Amino acid sequence: MKKLFGILLVAGLVAGSAVAEDDVKTRTAPVGSTCLSGEACAAAPAPAASAGPKSGKDVYGGFCTTCHSAGLMGAPKFGTAADWAPRAAKGKETLYTHALKGFNSMPPKGMCAACTDDEIKGAVDYMLDGSK
Repeated sequence: MKKLFGILLVAGLVAGSAVAEDDVKTRTAPVGSTCLSGEACAAAPAPAASAGPKSGKDVYGGFCTTCHSAGLMGAPKFGTAADWAPRAAKGKETLYTHALKGFNSMPPKGMCAACTDDEIKGAVDYMLDGSK
C-alpha cells in the first residue's frame, strides 16, 4: 500500500510540475519584439478600431470614480449636491477647463489622456447631473 501511494504521489508531482512549467512559459513569453534600423521586422499589428466616443458615464466609471466616489484629495463626491453646488455656481465652462487642464490635486483629464475633450466634458456633465 505504501509503495502504491508513493508511486501515485510521484506521478502527481511530475504531472503537476509539467502543467506549471507550461504555465510559466506562457506567462513569461515575450509580448513583442524590437527591431533596429536596417533589420527586417515583422509587421506591427493594426491598432484596435475605436468603438466610438465614450459616454460621460463610461469615462466616469473608468477614470473619475476613483477619486469622485470617495472624495479623495478634496474631489467633490458624486451624488453629493453640497459638494457640487459651489462648483456648479462657477459655470460649466470653468468646470470643463478644470477637468481638461487639471485643478488642485486633479491631473489634466483626470489621467484619461486617451479621452477626447468632449468625452471629458461628458463626464463633467454626468457628474453634475448625478449630483443635483
